[in-house]
Amino acid sequence: MTLSDLQDTLGKYPNMFPRFVLPDFNDCGGLTGKEEKVVLQTHVGDDADHRLRSDRFAKILQLGNRVIPSADLDVAVEYDCCVVAQYPIAEATPEGDHLNLILQRGRTQCRARERRDSETTARCCAASTACC
Repeated sequence: MTLSDLQDTLGKYPNMFPRFVLPDFNDCGGLTGKEEKVVLQTHVGDDADHRLRSDRFAKILQLGNRVIPSADLDVAVEYDCCVVAQYPIAEATPEGDHLNLILQRGRTQCRARERRDSETTARCCAASTACC
């Protein structure tokens, strides 16, 4: 889900309470890559009387527009349960008073595989133009 998708969804359900739903649950490489995404940090507390509603959440996200280069960036949620982990938001579904933000398992990018695939393609194309 991109930032603009999340903002649109929060706008549709202004009186609901966002709730992050965790998935059930890895890197190889050796190459450095670049990734741009919006990371939301969560704080899970016991105080149920002061939960963040969707309309307030949307206003907070709007404040970030001045430093976020694009609303088309994917959104991940950083969750600290026993280790810090990031989960992309897959979808949002209303349920009662809550707007469930369904988190999915994150995937690492295997840079070694990308390099191997491009080297294999380069060798193949040097020998024959049929594979290119």
